[in-house]
Amino acid sequence: MAVVIAALLPVFLLIVLGFVLKRTLMRLDTQWHGLEQLTYYVLFPVLLVQTLVKADLTKVPVAGVGGALLVAALIMCLLCLALRTALARTGVDGPAFTSIFQGATRWQTYVALSVSRNLYGSTGLALASVAMVAIIPLVNVFSVAVLAKYASSEKRSAGAVVMTIVKNPLIWACVIGLVINVAHIPLPQIWHDVADALGGSSLAIGLLVTGAGLHLEGIFRPSLAASIALVLKLVLMPVLTVALAVRFGVTGANLAIVAACAAVPTSPSAYVLARQMGGDAPLLAQIITLQTILAAITMPIVIAAVGR
Repeated sequence: MAVVIAALLPVFLLIVLGFVLKRTLMRLDTQWHGLEQLTYYVLFPVLLVQTLVKADLTKVPVAGVGGALLVAALIMCLLCLALRTALARTGVDGPAFTSIFQGATRWQTYVALSVSRNLYGSTGLALASVAMVAIIPLVNVFSVAVLAKYASSEKRSAGAVVMTIVKNPLIWACVIGLVINVAHIPLPQIWHDVADALGGSSLAIGLLVTGAGLHLEGIFRPSLAASIALVLKLVLMPVLTVALAVRFGVTGANLAIVAACAAVPTSPSAYVLARQMGGDAPLLAQIITLQTILAAITMPIVIAAVGR
């Protein structure tokens, strides 16, 4: 447990620092918007490409790790859709449902990669990148489709939904990194030097941006919708994913990385997507904040439990 907490502590301290900076030294939303754009479209994709390019995928259980996370994400997506009718009876409208869906299915990549790297170095980072390849395309497709169907009375065309997915830089980064790795395409040293510098800064900046986006309003009296998303993401998702990983033969450090990736809070980028597509953004802000705070407690428990 002490080792796990030591790996998690820098991650959550950076999130807290981002929260403090937003309310003291860097109060302008434009400052954080610029950092968010830089991280999402440049720094983070470069990190993904470089990590996958350098990863020795022959030494990691790609099928077991990726398969467990992929199947768990798919089950969670389908479960949320199955709950739609029951949630509607409790007063959860379409936009609120999309926030529950994103809160239960999406994951905080900055936290997952940072914790994995802190726990197991480059091997942990490679395993977490495999997890991203498995989860990001699937969850993004479902999220955009659900928002298009339930968030607004003005329905988006299938073409618009497809274009939103196609333009996702993280999906492209995963594809490019895997193609270069599998095809053994040589890259010049200058690429590695620049990519290592850019990628190295992406996680720290991403965690600061995550902290800056937290909203404490209403966290002591969470709504029913926020509570449902909380239980689905921080309790059911780790249990489901770890059970699948064990079934697929994943053990040891590999299982710990699976647990870490499954136990992270939802992604702050979900809030941006909700604002763009008519979802319940204030509810999602509450969900993100609650999950991020409580994950500091639940993640050590989950990771330590599978490490026994």
